Amino acid sequence: MAGMYPPTSSQPPAQASTNYREAFQLYDKRGKGRVVRENLGNLLRACGQNPTLAEIADLERNVGTDFDFETFSKILNRPGGFREPMDIDDYTKAFRLFDKENTGFIGRGQVKYVLMNMGEKMSESEVEDLFRAADVHNDEVNYNDLVTTIWNN
Repeated sequence: MAGMYPPTSSQPPAQASTNYREAFQLYDKRGKGRVVRENLGNLLRACGQNPTLAEIADLERNVGTDFDFETFSKILNRPGGFREPMDIDDYTKAFRLFDKENTGFIGRGQVKYVLMNMGEKMSESEVEDLFRAADVHNDEVNYNDLVTTIWNN
């Protein structure tokens, strides 16, 4: 099945297709050749894709309560399905834009605003949990530590 693997992959198409079918079968909990909608995002990630939560929600609306391998193959091969995930350095560079004095720290309020309002929005409780795990002093966040914490979780 040509096209079933990322264009940058060195994996031959037959091997990629076999791996996708095996991943699908792992999520087919009832053994009926169908996977429940709620597992779509995890299954896509298991196959090397990096969908956003919004993309997953959109795809889930179109598959019904569950889906078969043929439907999954169409989803897997959708245009833009295989985007390269950002590198940890890309995240650090993004936060560095807010570090006007090049101290390695940015304001807690700025970080909270960015995490709750841009990209994949986080809830206030998720942001507060993140702050507890990261290096926060005097309402300043060490963004290198924050990115590492996010990356590791």
